[in-house]
Amino acid sequence: MILDNAVYERTESGEAALHGGDTAIPADYRHILARLEGGAHVDVIRGSLREYSDALIDDWLTELLELGFIEPVDADTTRVLSLEALVNDGVAFRILGELAEDQRRAADMAKEITASLRRKRAYLSTARLRNRPRLPKTAAQCTVLVVEDDPDQAALADLRVSMAGYNVRLARSRREMFTDLISKPAPDAVLLDVMLPDGDGFQILAGMRRHPKFALIPVIMLTAKTDSDDIQQGLALGAEAYITKPYSKEILADTLRQVLRHA
Repeated sequence: MILDNAVYERTESGEAALHGGDTAIPADYRHILARLEGGAHVDVIRGSLREYSDALIDDWLTELLELGFIEPVDADTTRVLSLEALVNDGVAFRILGELAEDQRRAADMAKEITASLRRKRAYLSTARLRNRPRLPKTAAQCTVLVVEDDPDQAALADLRVSMAGYNVRLARSRREMFTDLISKPAPDAVLLDVMLPDGDGFQILAGMRRHPKFALIPVIMLTAKTDSDDIQQGLALGAEAYITKPYSKEILADTLRQVLRHA
């Protein structure tokens, strides 16, 4: 039975299954095994593999337990985690480098995303969104954390998110974002600039997807970067959507509505 607060790590057999090159090991198993680096909370696994339903992920975890590839560990000793440390440790990027099938899939989808961004200045990861439960809230009850360092862009995003009917919290740096996440109730979504004065938005996303408290928060990348390598990276790290600058209030409102799936 998979518990909602459980933490799992790879066994020696699991290490061999991940790194041994055995073609009999399904790619679905490798997806999960790779994400157990150093032990991972079940919500971290769900958050990084949102394109699969929670029920299916739980089935895979149960099978991995039965095969002896993973084992539960003490959450009290494993989950004393700092978001700052997770952003800086680079584990998520190493995981991406290990799985060739993930790289191929992300490369194929990056082409689709690039085309969508050129046409509409927005892209939705429908694979991740279809398994996100609907929020039992109205727009007026939802809070969006806007992370943007440029004063004009921050004011514009604040205004447009508010005009769409959402509550806004604003952070102008990585440090302010971390302080907000740690000290306040979790936002319903994060609108995250990629280029911040004290950090990289993709690294921040990677850290969030490794932290059990923040792994399931939907993240919309707000960026002027449209290179396929950047898009591929953000997709593989688990962004729900991209919006490229400049953007309209209609694009932003529609993206937030589809990502949050609120009442």
